[in-house]
Amino acid sequence: MENRRDFIKKSALAGLGMSFSAASYARILGSADRVRVGIVGFSDRFRGALAPSFANHAKELNFEFVAVSDIWSRRRDEAQAYLKGKGYITDNFVKCRNNEELYDRKDIDAVIVSTADFQHALHCVEAVEAGKDAYVEKPFAESLDDARKALKAVEKNKKIVQIGSQRRSAPNYFAANDFIRSGKFGDISMVEMTWNVNQPGRWRRPKLVSEIRQEDTDWKRYQMNRPQTAWDPRKYLEFRLFYPYSSGIPGQWMSHQIDTVHWFSGYDHPRSVVANGGIYLWKDGRTNADTFTAVFDYGPDDDKTKGFQVTYHSRMTNEAGGTKELYYSNGGMINLDTNKITSEGGLEEKYAKEMGMKANLLTEQTLATTGEKMETSANTGADPMTSRHMRNWMECVRSRKEPNAPAKAGFNHSVANIMATIALHTGERVTFDSTKQEVLASGKVVKV
Repeated sequence: MENRRDFIKKSALAGLGMSFSAASYARILGSADRVRVGIVGFSDRFRGALAPSFANHAKELNFEFVAVSDIWSRRRDEAQAYLKGKGYITDNFVKCRNNEELYDRKDIDAVIVSTADFQHALHCVEAVEAGKDAYVEKPFAESLDDARKALKAVEKNKKIVQIGSQRRSAPNYFAANDFIRSGKFGDISMVEMTWNVNQPGRWRRPKLVSEIRQEDTDWKRYQMNRPQTAWDPRKYLEFRLFYPYSSGIPGQWMSHQIDTVHWFSGYDHPRSVVANGGIYLWKDGRTNADTFTAVFDYGPDDDKTKGFQVTYHSRMTNEAGGTKELYYSNGGMINLDTNKITSEGGLEEKYAKEMGMKANLLTEQTLATTGEKMETSANTGADPMTSRHMRNWMECVRSRKEPNAPAKAGFNHSVANIMATIALHTGERVTFDSTKQEVLASGKVVKV
């Protein structure tokens, strides 16, 4: 018989779900009990945004950090020094070499997962199978198989899982969703999305790459269920530049924006997607595109006469145009950059009368006075969206209500991301079979 530690280790390396009962390891929380949180991966994202967002609400909601798990010894030491310097932890804070050490502890109620993109889903599986609630950074998954495993594990173990799609906790996005769902906007006819930056160092870590040593980490464990390859510090520290450790632009940026399409429209996935792009400027050894465009078709699977198009474009070589989310109907548009609903471009009443139609005349209005823009700088800090999103998770850990961005939302954005990535890599039109839960390129099943 394998002991629990050995079984967890095998699961982590193979990317498989664990079979032991979560209920036997979950502590029953009372309303006055302190919620003890472990950190899975002390990343730049965690340091810059998740930790301060958590700290904004920890005292009021009675949460605390009690441990960190990171396979690189330097990150464990940095986590302790940073958190202690900020006054976020006590001297009882524990450093764990890996997740099996973390989950061997009985003083962990929940975790925040902020590891490499391709690890999120598998680390989510580990957390919920160990009986822990989890805040899991996006993208939820970079392969469909991992996404299926994670969603199944969350649903089976009934844990509180919040995906890091922080738009779902912003007042202006709530207002946009309410307005669209009310029917006042009319049917969505098209969505245009952009995410443009000009940051040569984005996702690069040259200093750390020169300093990390293989003996100070666990390269085999890091790769999990990806093909085992020779040690490569760039793929460890600059994973967003390299497939299959990350899809790059789709997983990092498009996952935020395409998620709002699913939220506002009620559709779980695109009907089809085509994509193109390449490495046109930053020729630094990366394999993920620095410029990317995808065109999606959304609508009911059983009625091709209904639906709308989504265009997504992102470039890392020129920031003109910035980050935009524009929703169009025949009556006008919702601009989530300005947080305005306007009749711009809408059908004018006189033309509608000529055609015997009724014009949907939109009155200009502001979505929400506390509307917040998505922060696109390399170091976001505890921006208001992320802070609100973290608080929502913390409140749901206590109330046991479903959070704003549940695992199913993460699964759905992963499907769209994966479809777009396959379209980019193959040059083919990609579809999704929702019954069989399979991605197809030119009608043929693609195993991902």
